[in-house]
Amino acid sequence: MTAPDARNAALASQARRVYTEALVRGLAHMAAVLNEAAAQLLLMPAEYAVAVARRDGVEVWNRHGGQWFAAFAQALRQAAAHGVGDSRAAAMPLGRTADLSLVDDITIEREISGSRLSLAMLDSATWEFTDLRTRMQMLERQDDLPQQDLLRSHVVARLALEAWYGVGLGQSEWQMLQGPLQDEFAQLLGAAYHETNRWLIAQQVMPEIDLRPFIRRAPVNPGTTQRAGLSMAAPLTASPTPSSQAQPMDIDLPLGGPPAAPGAMDIDLPLDLPSAPGALAQGQQAGGSAASGMVASVQSAVRSQADQVLAQLQRVLGRQVPSMAPQLKRTPAQLSGKTSELAARKEAEHEAQAAGPVTMSARLHAAISHAQEALAKKAQAVHSTGSPAPQQLEEVKARNQAFKQVLKQAADTPAERATIEVVALLFQAILTEERIPATIRVWFARLQMPVLRVAVSEPDFFATNDHPARRLIDRMGACVMGFNSASGGDVSEALEREIKRVVQVVEAYPDTGRRVFQTVLTEFEKFLSHYFEQENSASRKGVSLAQQIEQRETLAIQYTIELRKMLSEVPVQDGVRQFLFQIWADVLAVTAVRSGAQSDQTKQMKRAAADLIWSASAKVSREERAEVIRRLPPLLKMLREGMGHAGLSSTKQDEHIRALNNSLAAAFTAKAAVIPRERLDDLMGQLETLEAMLPDSESGELNEALVRDLSSHESDGMEVVAEGGSAPTPAMLAWAKELQVGSWYMLDYRGRVEPVQLAWRGLRHHLVLFVSSKGRGVLFQQSRLAAFLQAGLLLPAQDEALTVKATRNALAKLDVDPSRLLN
Repeated sequence: MTAPDARNAALASQARRVYTEALVRGLAHMAAVLNEAAAQLLLMPAEYAVAVARRDGVEVWNRHGGQWFAAFAQALRQAAAHGVGDSRAAAMPLGRTADLSLVDDITIEREISGSRLSLAMLDSATWEFTDLRTRMQMLERQDDLPQQDLLRSHVVARLALEAWYGVGLGQSEWQMLQGPLQDEFAQLLGAAYHETNRWLIAQQVMPEIDLRPFIRRAPVNPGTTQRAGLSMAAPLTASPTPSSQAQPMDIDLPLGGPPAAPGAMDIDLPLDLPSAPGALAQGQQAGGSAASGMVASVQSAVRSQADQVLAQLQRVLGRQVPSMAPQLKRTPAQLSGKTSELAARKEAEHEAQAAGPVTMSARLHAAISHAQEALAKKAQAVHSTGSPAPQQLEEVKARNQAFKQVLKQAADTPAERATIEVVALLFQAILTEERIPATIRVWFARLQMPVLRVAVSEPDFFATNDHPARRLIDRMGACVMGFNSASGGDVSEALEREIKRVVQVVEAYPDTGRRVFQTVLTEFEKFLSHYFEQENSASRKGVSLAQQIEQRETLAIQYTIELRKMLSEVPVQDGVRQFLFQIWADVLAVTAVRSGAQSDQTKQMKRAAADLIWSASAKVSREERAEVIRRLPPLLKMLREGMGHAGLSSTKQDEHIRALNNSLAAAFTAKAAVIPRERLDDLMGQLETLEAMLPDSESGELNEALVRDLSSHESDGMEVVAEGGSAPTPAMLAWAKELQVGSWYMLDYRGRVEPVQLAWRGLRHHLVLFVSSKGRGVLFQQSRLAAFLQAGLLLPAQDEALTVKATRNALAKLDVDPSRLLN
C-alpha cells in the first residue's frame, strides 16, 4: 500500500470512529427528550382505555429505556469495529428466522417502523450524507458505500430496533414514542454526519465537493406559498452546508446542476434532490456568469435531472436483477459524458426504438388482464354507491397492492417481478400526491395495469422520460396539480370527464403498447386548447380578451411594417411618419378587429391616413392651401375619433394633434416636400388593399423591435404585465416558449402571490395568458414572461414531473430494501 493510500485508509477509519462516537454522545440528549416526552404523555387528557395504555407503556419505557440506550450504544460500537453492520442479520427482516416461513403481522409492522425511521433520518440529512459518502468513496477508493455500512441510515435504524426489541420494549411502546423518536434520530444522525464532515474538512479531505451540496432549503414563508394554497417546494438559496467551513457564497445556485465533473466518481443522486426550474431562474439572475457557466439552459438542466433519476433506477435494477441488464437501454444521462447532450438524447432514443418488444409470459399476461378487469369492475361498483372520493381511492389502492403480490406469483422471471415492484412503487407515490384531488387519483390508479403491461414489454419505459405513458401521466397531473383542498378549488366536470375518457380508452386497447398512450396524449393536448377557450368558466373570458388583444397587436405590427414599406421612398414629414407608425397603425388594427377589414369604418380610417399624408406635403398654390383648410376640420375630427377607439386618453390625443399641427404648418410654408398626385393616388390604392399584402397570421415571427406596450389593454379581469423581472437570457426565452398549457405556477405580481394556470398561448407564442382560480387573467408578452421566470417571480408549482418525483420515491424505498424487487 502506497503512503497516500495508507493515509487515506487511516483517515477513513478515524472518520468512522468520529461518526460512531458522535452517535453515542448524542444518545444522552435523546434519553432526556424521550423521558420528557413519556412524562408528558401521562399529563395529556384521553379516554380511559387510552390513558391506561399510555400508563402501561410509560411504565415499560421507564423500566427498559435505559437498557435500550446501553444496548444500542454497544451495537453501534460493535458494528463500527467491523466497519459495517452484520450483513447476515441485516439482510434478514426483523423478527424472521433463517427458515422459510410465512411473514407474520408483527414482522411487517417492524419492517414498516424501520423504513419510516430510516426515511425520517435521511430526509433531514440528505446533503450531509451526500458530502460524507463522496468523501468516504474517495478515501476508500470504492464506487459506493456497502449497503450495510453503518454510515447508512437504514443500518442505524435496524440496530436501534433490534436493541429495542432485544431489551423487552415492544411495538406499542415504539408507536407511543414514534414522533419524538423519529425527530431525535433525525437530529442525531444529522449531527453525526455534520461532525464527521467537519473533521474531514479539517484534514483537508475534499473541502469543496461540488456546488450542488451547498444548496439548502430555506424556511417556507407562511405568508407566500402556504397562504396561496398551492403546495410548493420551499425557496432555495445557496449557503454552505454545516459541514463546510468555506466562505458563504452570495449567489443563488441553480438547482438543475449537471452531473459531477468528468473524472468524478459515479455516485447516485440524493434521493430528494430538488430540481425546480424556478429556483434555477433565481440562480441565473443573481449568480450571473457563475450560474450560467454551470447550466447551458434551463430545459437541458431539468431534462438532465430527470435523465439522472432514470439512470440511477437502471443502476439499481441492473445491480439487483442481473438478468434484467440486457433489456435496459442506456439513458441520455449515461451517454452524456461521451458526447453532447443533444447527440446523447438522440442516441438513447435510437437505442430505445431499436429495441424490440420483450415477450411477456402467458401467465403474467393473463394475470394482468384479470387484475385490470377486476379493478375496473370494483371501481365502478364502489363509485355507484356514491362513496366519497378518498374512500374510493383507499379501496383502489388496497386492491392494487393486493394484486401486486398475485402478479409477482404469476411472473416467470426475476425481470418481470422487478418490473411489477417498480411500477407498483411508482403508482404508490402518485396516488399519495396530496396536490392531486382524490377524484382524479382514483382514475390515475386505473392506469397501473396498462402501464405495467407496457413496462414489461417495452424496455425503454425505464430508459426515457419521453415514453408516451410517462408523458400522459405527467401532462394530466400537471393540469390538476393546482386543485387541492387548501386552494379551495375543484376540478371542473369537463376536465375530469376527459381524464376519465382517456383512462377508459387506454383500458380498452390493452395490447397496443405505446400507441394508445401516444394517441390519447395527442387528443388530450387538443382538448386542453378547446377546454380553456370554451369550457373553463375561469379562463373563458380571459382567453377571449387575450385573443382580441393578440389579433389587434398582430395587425398593428403588420400594418406598421407595410406602412413603412409604402412610405420608404415617399417624402413624408417625420412627425406625420411617426404618427402613422406608432398611433394610426394601431387605430387601423382596432377598427379592423371590431368592424372588419373591409368595413366602411375601416376604409374611412385608411382614407384619413392618405388625407393626412397629402395634407402634410408642400402646398405651393392658393387652391391647394384652401383645400387643406376645408378638409382639415373633418380630418382632425376623424383622427380624434380613431384615437378614441384605440383607447387613447384626451390628453394623449391633444398631444398628438398639436404635433400634427406643427407638421401641417410646415406644408403652408412650403418647407415640406412635394408629393406628386400620381404617387398619392398610388398610396391610396395600396392602403385600400392593405390586408391583401399582410402575411398569414399563423406564419412568420414578430419583429421584437416592433413589440408594443400592451398596458393600455388592461380591463376588468385582465391585467397586462408591463414591468418587472430582469433582462432575460436566451436560455430563459427558450424556456418561456416551452411552458405547457394547463400547467400551474406561483405568480408574484402586484403584491399578490397566488397559483395561476397557463390557459392560452398566442399563435406565435408571443402572448401568454395565465388565469387564477378566481378567474383573474394575467397577460404576458414573451420577453416579459422570460424576465419573470429569470427573476423567480413565476415559479412552477411542480419541482419536477410527476413520474420523475414518483421514481425518486421508488428509489428511496429500494435504497432501504432492495430485496423487495424479487420478493
